[in-house]
Amino acid sequence: MNQQIIISGLGGQGILFLTKLLAQAAMDSGNDVITSETHGMAMRGGTVVSHVKIGSFLSPLIRTGQADMGFFLTAGSFEIHRAFLREGAPAVINTPRTDGPFAIDAAAIAREAGARMATNLVLLGFAVKRDLPFCTVSIMREAIGRLSPSRHRQMNIEGFERGLNYEGGAS
Repeated sequence: MNQQIIISGLGGQGILFLTKLLAQAAMDSGNDVITSETHGMAMRGGTVVSHVKIGSFLSPLIRTGQADMGFFLTAGSFEIHRAFLREGAPAVINTPRTDGPFAIDAAAIAREAGARMATNLVLLGFAVKRDLPFCTVSIMREAIGRLSPSRHRQMNIEGFERGLNYEGGAS
């Protein structure tokens, strides 16, 4: 099993936590995993991009046009980093414009749940429900439970479940 995933957003949106969850789920599934992230201006709300490679890879960075899927925590991040996606690869985008097959207003769903910080988990649940990343729902639930700080665990689980239960987009 080989899969290359790009994750892009702004500092403070949980890109690094999303990367850790995917890496943990890969290891729990018995896969090799390599991650790399660039987050120089993250503390000031700047762009953060993370590379996750599941399978037998030697280099941590994903080349332009090679990612099998992408998580984009803002529509602007999609515009900046979509060149990493291979042709036809799904792009899961947090955007108020939910007219694309993998577009979801994850921020609004998280806010409605009283868990604004769980936007990344809503996006993850949405993608896992649609079998886009390599992992199963149960493996990801376990990873969320294990890696979430106790004070955020319930919020993260709620965000993930809201993404799983979202009925819009492609199915």
